[in-house]
Amino acid sequence: MFVYADNAATTSVSKAALDAMMPYLTENYGNPSSLYAFGQKASEALQEARETVARCINCEPREIIFTSGGSEADNQAIVSAAKLGARKGKKHLISTQFEHHAVLHTLSKLEKEGFEVTLLDPHSDGVIRVEDVAAAIRPDTALVTIMFANNEIGTVQPIAEIGALCREKGIPFHTDAVQAAGHMPIDVKAMNIDMLSMSGHKFHAPKGVGVLYARRGIVLTNIIEGGAQERGKRAGTENVAGIVALAAALKESCDHMEENTARIIPMRDKLFAELSKIPHSKINGSLEHHVPGTVNMCFEGIEGESLLLLLDDAGICASSGSACTSGSLDPSHVLLSIGLPHEVAHGSLRLSIGEYNTMEQIDHIVETVPKVVAYLRSMSPVWDELQKGERPHLI
Repeated sequence: MFVYADNAATTSVSKAALDAMMPYLTENYGNPSSLYAFGQKASEALQEARETVARCINCEPREIIFTSGGSEADNQAIVSAAKLGARKGKKHLISTQFEHHAVLHTLSKLEKEGFEVTLLDPHSDGVIRVEDVAAAIRPDTALVTIMFANNEIGTVQPIAEIGALCREKGIPFHTDAVQAAGHMPIDVKAMNIDMLSMSGHKFHAPKGVGVLYARRGIVLTNIIEGGAQERGKRAGTENVAGIVALAAALKESCDHMEENTARIIPMRDKLFAELSKIPHSKINGSLEHHVPGTVNMCFEGIEGESLLLLLDDAGICASSGSACTSGSLDPSHVLLSIGLPHEVAHGSLRLSIGEYNTMEQIDHIVETVPKVVAYLRSMSPVWDELQKGERPHLI
Protein backbone atom coordinates (compact mmCIF):
# COMPACT_ATOMS: atom_id res chain seq x y z
CA MET A 1 0.00 0.00 0.00
CA PHE A 2 1.24 3.50 -0.88
CA VAL A 3 0.55 6.18 1.73
CA TYR A 4 1.39 9.84 1.20
CA ALA A 5 1.60 11.29 4.71
CA ASP A 6 3.71 14.39 4.09
CA ASN A 7 1.09 16.97 3.19
CA ALA A 8 2.84 19.63 5.27
CA ALA A 9 5.69 19.40 2.75
CA THR A 10 3.47 19.66 -0.32
CA THR A 11 0.11 18.49 -1.63
CA SER A 12 -1.20 17.09 -4.88
CA VAL A 13 -2.87 19.52 -7.27
CA SER A 14 -6.64 19.20 -6.91
CA LYS A 15 -8.94 18.65 -9.87
CA ALA A 16 -10.54 22.04 -9.22
CA ALA A 17 -7.16 23.77 -9.38
CA LEU A 18 -6.06 21.84 -12.46
CA ASP A 19 -9.32 22.50 -14.32
CA ALA A 20 -9.09 26.20 -13.47
CA MET A 21 -5.51 26.63 -14.65
CA MET A 22 -5.49 24.60 -17.87
CA PRO A 23 -7.20 27.21 -20.10
CA TYR A 24 -4.50 29.72 -19.11
CA LEU A 25 -1.78 27.32 -20.23
CA THR A 26 -3.42 26.61 -23.57
CA GLU A 27 -5.97 28.90 -25.24
CA ASN A 28 -5.96 31.93 -22.88
CA TYR A 29 -2.21 32.35 -22.52
CA GLY A 30 -2.03 36.12 -23.04
CA ASN A 31 0.10 38.49 -20.96
CA PRO A 32 -2.19 40.31 -18.51
CA SER A 33 -0.22 43.55 -19.02
CA SER A 34 -1.07 43.65 -22.70
CA LEU A 35 -3.70 46.17 -23.81
CA TYR A 36 -5.36 44.06 -26.52
CA ALA A 37 -8.43 41.94 -25.72
CA PHE A 38 -6.53 38.65 -25.68
CA GLY A 39 -4.26 39.90 -22.90
CA GLN A 40 -7.14 41.50 -21.04
CA LYS A 41 -8.79 38.08 -20.70
CA ALA A 42 -5.81 37.07 -18.60
CA SER A 43 -6.01 40.36 -16.69
CA GLU A 44 -9.66 39.71 -15.88
CA ALA A 45 -8.81 36.21 -14.65
CA LEU A 46 -6.11 37.72 -12.45
CA GLN A 47 -8.58 40.16 -10.91
CA GLU A 48 -11.16 37.43 -10.33
CA ALA A 49 -8.51 35.34 -8.55
CA ARG A 50 -7.54 38.32 -6.42
CA GLU A 51 -11.16 38.83 -5.41
CA THR A 52 -11.56 35.12 -4.58
CA VAL A 53 -8.48 35.05 -2.34
CA ALA A 54 -9.58 38.28 -0.65
CA ARG A 55 -12.98 36.81 0.19
CA CYS A 56 -11.35 33.74 1.73
CA ILE A 57 -9.42 35.80 4.30
CA ASN A 58 -11.79 38.81 4.55
CA CYS A 59 -9.74 41.59 3.02
CA GLU A 60 -9.88 43.93 0.02
CA PRO A 61 -8.67 42.60 -3.36
CA ARG A 62 -6.15 45.44 -3.65
CA GLU A 63 -4.49 44.15 -0.45
CA ILE A 64 -3.49 40.90 -2.20
CA ILE A 65 -0.05 40.62 -3.83
CA PHE A 66 0.71 37.43 -5.75
CA THR A 67 4.21 36.02 -5.22
CA SER A 68 6.24 32.93 -6.08
CA GLY A 69 5.39 31.33 -2.73
CA GLY A 70 5.49 31.69 1.04
CA SER A 71 9.21 32.36 1.29
CA GLU A 72 9.05 35.38 -1.01
CA ALA A 73 5.99 36.67 0.83
CA ASP A 74 7.74 36.30 4.19
CA ASN A 75 10.81 38.10 2.89
CA GLN A 76 8.86 41.01 1.49
CA ALA A 77 6.68 41.44 4.57
CA ILE A 78 9.58 41.42 7.02
CA VAL A 79 11.92 43.58 4.96
CA SER A 80 9.11 46.08 4.31
CA ALA A 81 8.30 46.46 8.00
CA ALA A 82 11.97 46.71 8.91
CA LYS A 83 12.69 49.42 6.34
CA LEU A 84 9.56 51.35 7.35
CA GLY A 85 10.56 51.12 11.01
CA ALA A 86 14.11 52.20 10.32
CA ARG A 87 12.85 55.40 8.70
CA LYS A 88 11.12 56.15 12.01
CA GLY A 89 14.16 55.23 14.10
CA LYS A 90 12.74 51.83 15.06
CA LYS A 91 15.07 48.89 14.43
CA HIS A 92 13.83 46.19 16.83
CA LEU A 93 12.09 43.08 15.48
CA ILE A 94 10.28 40.34 17.46
CA SER A 95 9.79 36.75 16.35
CA THR A 96 10.19 33.23 17.73
CA GLN A 97 12.84 30.55 17.86
CA PHE A 98 10.74 28.04 15.91
CA GLU A 99 9.78 30.05 12.84
CA HIS A 100 10.30 28.72 9.34
CA HIS A 101 13.75 29.49 7.98
CA ALA A 102 12.23 31.90 5.45
CA VAL A 103 11.57 34.11 8.46
CA LEU A 104 14.63 33.27 10.55
CA HIS A 105 17.12 33.75 7.72
CA THR A 106 15.53 37.06 6.73
CA LEU A 107 15.80 38.27 10.32
CA SER A 108 19.42 37.11 10.47
CA LYS A 109 20.18 39.11 7.33
CA LEU A 110 18.57 42.20 8.85
CA GLU A 111 20.64 41.76 12.01
CA LYS A 112 23.74 42.14 9.85
CA GLU A 113 22.26 45.42 8.62
CA GLY A 114 22.01 46.80 12.15
CA PHE A 115 18.59 45.62 13.29
CA GLU A 116 18.12 44.01 16.70
CA VAL A 117 16.08 40.80 16.81
CA THR A 118 14.37 39.22 19.82
CA LEU A 119 13.45 35.55 19.30
CA LEU A 120 10.92 34.35 21.86
CA ASP A 121 11.20 30.84 23.26
CA PRO A 122 8.03 28.79 22.79
CA HIS A 123 6.81 26.96 25.85
CA SER A 124 7.22 23.19 26.04
CA ASP A 125 3.77 22.75 24.49
CA GLY A 126 4.92 24.61 21.38
CA VAL A 127 2.73 27.66 21.98
CA ILE A 128 3.87 31.26 22.34
CA ARG A 129 2.25 33.21 25.18
CA VAL A 130 0.81 36.67 24.54
CA GLU A 131 2.37 37.96 27.75
CA ASP A 132 5.81 36.98 26.45
CA VAL A 133 5.20 39.04 23.33
CA ALA A 134 4.01 41.96 25.45
CA ALA A 135 7.13 41.77 27.64
CA ALA A 136 9.40 41.86 24.58
CA ILE A 137 7.84 44.94 23.00
CA ARG A 138 9.94 48.11 23.21
CA PRO A 139 9.43 51.71 22.08
CA ASP A 140 11.64 50.96 19.05
CA THR A 141 9.87 47.73 18.01
CA ALA A 142 9.14 47.88 14.28
CA LEU A 143 7.54 44.46 13.71
CA VAL A 144 6.18 41.36 15.38
CA THR A 145 6.24 38.30 13.10
CA ILE A 146 4.90 35.02 14.51
CA MET A 147 3.75 32.01 12.51
CA PHE A 148 0.09 31.01 12.54
CA ALA A 149 0.77 27.27 12.80
CA ASN A 150 4.12 25.57 13.20
CA ASN A 151 5.19 23.61 10.15
CA GLU A 152 6.79 20.74 12.10
CA ILE A 153 4.74 20.14 15.25
CA GLY A 154 1.44 21.67 14.10
CA THR A 155 0.81 23.91 17.10
CA VAL A 156 -1.42 26.93 16.52
CA GLN A 157 -0.45 30.26 18.04
CA PRO A 158 -2.85 32.82 19.65
CA ILE A 159 -2.80 34.96 16.53
CA ALA A 160 -5.91 37.05 17.25
CA GLU A 161 -4.67 37.92 20.74
CA ILE A 162 -1.18 38.80 19.51
CA GLY A 163 -2.73 40.84 16.70
CA ALA A 164 -4.88 42.76 19.17
CA LEU A 165 -1.82 43.51 21.31
CA CYS A 166 0.17 44.75 18.32
CA ARG A 167 -2.72 46.89 17.06
CA GLU A 168 -3.04 48.46 20.53
CA LYS A 169 0.69 49.24 20.54
CA GLY A 170 0.72 50.49 16.95
CA ILE A 171 3.18 47.81 15.82
CA PRO A 172 2.82 46.02 12.45
CA PHE A 173 2.01 42.32 12.87
CA HIS A 174 2.92 39.70 10.26
CA THR A 175 2.09 36.02 10.38
CA ASP A 176 3.45 33.20 8.24
CA ALA A 177 0.19 31.32 7.60
CA VAL A 178 1.62 28.82 5.12
CA GLN A 179 0.52 25.82 7.22
CA ALA A 180 -2.82 27.34 8.20
CA ALA A 181 -4.26 28.76 4.97
CA GLY A 182 -6.88 26.44 3.54
CA HIS A 183 -6.91 24.35 6.71
CA MET A 184 -8.05 26.79 9.40
CA PRO A 185 -10.39 29.80 9.33
CA ILE A 186 -8.50 33.07 8.74
CA ASP A 187 -10.05 36.53 9.10
CA VAL A 188 -7.34 39.17 8.84
CA LYS A 189 -9.63 41.94 10.05
CA ALA A 190 -10.98 40.13 13.10
CA MET A 191 -7.48 38.87 13.95
CA ASN A 192 -5.81 42.29 13.51
CA ILE A 193 -3.29 40.89 11.02
CA ASP A 194 -1.39 43.52 9.05
CA MET A 195 0.52 41.14 6.75
CA LEU A 196 0.09 37.44 6.03
CA SER A 197 1.95 34.92 3.86
CA MET A 198 0.60 31.79 2.19
CA SER A 199 1.79 29.24 -0.35
CA GLY A 200 -0.49 27.53 -2.84
CA HIS A 201 1.14 24.10 -2.86
CA LYS A 202 0.17 23.56 0.78
CA PHE A 203 -3.54 23.47 -0.13
CA HIS A 204 -3.63 21.64 -3.48
CA ALA A 205 -2.49 24.40 -5.84
CA PRO A 206 0.69 24.08 -7.92
CA LYS A 207 4.14 24.89 -6.58
CA GLY A 208 5.61 28.28 -7.37
CA VAL A 209 2.71 30.57 -6.49
CA GLY A 210 1.86 32.30 -3.23
CA VAL A 211 0.23 35.32 -1.65
CA LEU A 212 1.24 38.26 0.47
CA TYR A 213 -1.65 40.05 2.14
CA ALA A 214 -0.64 43.58 3.16
CA ARG A 215 -3.22 45.75 4.89
CA ARG A 216 -4.04 48.97 3.11
CA GLY A 217 -1.62 51.61 4.37
CA ILE A 218 1.32 49.22 4.79
CA VAL A 219 4.17 50.51 2.64
CA LEU A 220 5.84 47.57 0.90
CA THR A 221 9.49 47.48 -0.10
CA ASN A 222 10.12 45.80 -3.45
CA ILE A 223 12.13 42.59 -3.32
CA ILE A 224 12.03 42.13 -7.10
CA GLU A 225 12.52 45.18 -9.32
CA GLY A 226 11.39 45.44 -12.92
CA GLY A 227 7.92 46.06 -14.31
CA ALA A 228 4.83 47.60 -12.75
CA GLN A 229 2.98 44.34 -12.08
CA GLU A 230 1.11 43.85 -8.77
CA ARG A 231 0.66 47.61 -8.34
CA GLY A 232 4.39 48.05 -8.78
CA LYS A 233 5.18 46.00 -5.68
CA ARG A 234 6.22 42.71 -7.29
CA ALA A 235 7.79 42.87 -10.72
CA GLY A 236 7.56 40.06 -13.25
CA THR A 237 4.83 38.81 -15.55
CA GLU A 238 2.22 37.19 -13.35
CA ASN A 239 1.90 33.41 -13.29
CA VAL A 240 -1.71 33.63 -14.39
CA ALA A 241 -2.32 29.87 -14.60
CA GLY A 242 -0.80 29.28 -11.17
CA ILE A 243 -2.65 32.21 -9.62
CA VAL A 244 -6.00 31.07 -11.02
CA ALA A 245 -5.29 27.57 -9.70
CA LEU A 246 -4.35 28.95 -6.27
CA ALA A 247 -7.60 30.88 -6.03
CA ALA A 248 -9.64 27.82 -7.05
CA ALA A 249 -7.80 25.56 -4.59
CA LEU A 250 -8.12 28.04 -1.72
CA LYS A 251 -11.83 28.54 -2.35
CA GLU A 252 -12.43 24.79 -2.50
CA SER A 253 -10.45 24.26 0.71
CA CYS A 254 -12.31 27.03 2.52
CA ASP A 255 -15.71 25.92 1.24
CA HIS A 256 -15.09 22.35 2.47
CA MET A 257 -12.98 23.16 5.52
CA GLU A 258 -15.51 21.97 8.08
CA GLU A 259 -16.12 18.61 6.45
CA ASN A 260 -12.42 18.10 5.68
CA THR A 261 -11.53 18.80 9.31
CA ALA A 262 -14.18 16.35 10.49
CA ARG A 263 -12.65 13.71 8.24
CA ILE A 264 -9.01 14.37 9.11
CA ILE A 265 -9.14 14.70 12.90
CA PRO A 266 -10.24 11.10 13.63
CA MET A 267 -7.35 9.85 11.47
CA ARG A 268 -4.89 12.15 13.23
CA ASP A 269 -6.18 11.16 16.66
CA LYS A 270 -5.85 7.48 15.82
CA LEU A 271 -2.20 8.03 14.89
CA PHE A 272 -1.57 9.79 18.18
CA ALA A 273 -3.39 7.13 20.20
CA GLU A 274 -1.78 4.09 18.57
CA LEU A 275 1.76 5.39 18.14
CA SER A 276 1.80 6.63 21.73
CA LYS A 277 1.62 2.97 22.79
CA ILE A 278 5.21 2.52 21.59
CA PRO A 279 7.37 2.50 24.75
CA HIS A 280 9.49 5.61 25.34
CA SER A 281 7.72 7.70 22.73
CA LYS A 282 6.60 11.32 23.03
CA ILE A 283 4.00 13.52 21.33
CA ASN A 284 5.43 16.92 20.49
CA GLY A 285 3.25 19.99 20.87
CA SER A 286 -0.09 20.86 22.38
CA LEU A 287 -3.02 18.75 21.22
CA GLU A 288 -5.44 21.47 22.31
CA HIS A 289 -4.02 24.12 19.99
CA HIS A 290 -3.29 22.09 16.87
CA VAL A 291 -3.86 22.02 13.12
CA PRO A 292 -6.09 19.14 11.98
CA GLY A 293 -3.59 16.93 10.18
CA THR A 294 -0.10 17.09 11.70
CA VAL A 295 1.37 14.43 13.98
CA ASN A 296 4.88 14.87 15.37
CA MET A 297 6.42 12.30 17.70
CA CYS A 298 9.83 11.22 18.96
CA PHE A 299 10.97 7.68 19.61
CA GLU A 300 13.94 7.26 21.90
CA GLY A 301 16.92 5.21 20.81
CA ILE A 302 16.55 5.55 17.03
CA GLU A 303 17.57 7.92 14.24
CA GLY A 304 14.80 9.65 12.33
CA GLU A 305 16.58 9.28 8.99
CA SER A 306 16.68 5.48 9.28
CA LEU A 307 13.03 5.47 10.31
CA LEU A 308 12.05 7.45 7.20
CA LEU A 309 14.00 5.19 4.84
CA LEU A 310 12.40 2.04 6.23
CA LEU A 311 8.94 3.60 6.14
CA ASP A 312 9.61 4.48 2.52
CA ASP A 313 10.37 0.81 1.86
CA ALA A 314 6.94 0.06 3.32
CA GLY A 315 5.30 2.58 0.97
CA ILE A 316 4.87 5.38 3.54
CA CYS A 317 6.02 8.93 2.71
CA ALA A 318 6.78 10.86 5.91
CA SER A 319 9.37 13.30 7.21
CA SER A 320 11.32 14.13 10.33
CA GLY A 321 10.66 17.86 10.08
CA SER A 322 10.54 20.65 7.53
CA ALA A 323 11.04 19.60 3.91
CA CYS A 324 13.21 22.70 3.49
CA THR A 325 15.85 21.24 5.82
CA SER A 326 15.46 17.54 4.99
CA GLY A 327 19.10 17.32 3.86
CA SER A 328 20.40 18.47 7.23
CA LEU A 329 21.84 16.01 9.74
CA ASP A 330 21.19 18.42 12.60
CA PRO A 331 18.14 17.85 14.83
CA SER A 332 15.12 20.04 14.24
CA HIS A 333 15.49 23.60 15.55
CA VAL A 334 11.76 23.45 16.34
CA LEU A 335 12.12 20.44 18.63
CA LEU A 336 15.19 21.91 20.31
CA SER A 337 13.28 25.17 20.88
CA ILE A 338 10.60 23.38 22.92
CA GLY A 339 13.23 21.84 25.15
CA LEU A 340 13.88 18.40 23.69
CA PRO A 341 17.47 17.16 24.08
CA HIS A 342 19.45 16.41 20.92
CA GLU A 343 19.32 12.66 21.50
CA VAL A 344 15.51 12.69 21.54
CA ALA A 345 15.04 15.25 18.76
CA HIS A 346 17.08 13.05 16.39
CA GLY A 347 14.40 10.35 16.60
CA SER A 348 11.50 12.44 15.33
CA LEU A 349 8.74 11.57 12.89
CA ARG A 350 6.27 13.95 11.26
CA LEU A 351 3.17 12.55 9.64
CA SER A 352 0.89 15.11 7.97
CA ILE A 353 -2.37 13.86 6.55
CA GLY A 354 -5.09 15.46 4.46
CA GLU A 355 -8.58 14.91 3.18
CA TYR A 356 -7.36 12.50 0.49
CA ASN A 357 -6.00 10.04 3.06
CA THR A 358 -8.09 7.09 4.25
CA MET A 359 -8.49 5.21 7.50
CA GLU A 360 -7.08 2.13 5.77
CA GLN A 361 -3.88 4.07 5.14
CA ILE A 362 -3.79 5.11 8.79
CA ASP A 363 -4.12 1.44 9.76
CA HIS A 364 -1.11 0.67 7.57
CA ILE A 365 0.92 3.38 9.32
CA VAL A 366 0.02 2.26 12.85
CA GLU A 367 0.83 -1.33 11.92
CA THR A 368 4.16 -0.44 10.31
CA VAL A 369 5.73 2.21 12.54
CA PRO A 370 5.95 0.07 15.74
CA LYS A 371 7.62 -2.72 13.78
CA VAL A 372 10.16 -0.36 12.23
CA VAL A 373 10.91 1.30 15.58
CA ALA A 374 11.39 -2.09 17.22
CA TYR A 375 13.69 -3.21 14.39
CA LEU A 376 15.85 -0.11 14.61
CA ARG A 377 16.06 -0.38 18.38
CA SER A 378 17.17 -3.99 18.10
CA MET A 379 20.27 -2.80 16.25
CA SER A 380 20.91 0.35 18.28
CA PRO A 381 23.80 0.37 20.79
CA VAL A 382 22.18 3.41 22.40
CA TRP A 383 18.95 1.50 22.97
CA ASP A 384 20.94 -1.42 24.36
CA GLU A 385 22.58 0.90 26.89
CA LEU A 386 19.20 2.38 27.81
CA GLN A 387 17.71 -1.07 28.35
CA LYS A 388 20.64 -2.16 30.49
CA GLY A 389 20.34 0.96 32.63
CA GLU A 390 23.78 2.19 31.59
CA ARG A 391 22.22 5.52 30.65
CA PRO A 392 18.90 7.03 31.77
CA HIS A 393 15.83 7.17 29.57
CA LEU A 394 14.96 10.71 28.51
CA ILE A 395 11.40 9.83 27.50
